Amino acid sequence: MNLTISGHHLDVTPALRNYVTSKLDRITRHFDQLVDIKVLLSVEKQKEKERRQRAECNIHVKGNDLFAESTHADLYAAVDELMDKLDRQVVRHKDRLQSHHGASAKHLLQ
Repeated sequence: MNLTISGHHLDVTPALRNYVTSKLDRITRHFDQLVDIKVLLSVEKQKEKERRQRAECNIHVKGNDLFAESTHADLYAAVDELMDKLDRQVVRHKDRLQSHHGASAKHLLQ
């Protein structure tokens, strides 16, 4: 599994890298066939009063690509929300794979 964590308009500190890696462990616990993970953390510099922190992630699994993004005033909260979204997508992808194989196995038995 290739893991790339990069930052846009911010430096990715070791503490931030460890936080993202620890949150990704939850996803790899559900589904271990992840090929490539790319996480992009950025700060959107807008003219508004508050600066928005953004986290986005591309996950390449066998036969599919999953993408999620999240924005929040706090980068750690954006990472938490991002991992929740990705966790739901990974579980749904895993269920689709299992139900697909189960249907074909039932078809072969009849």
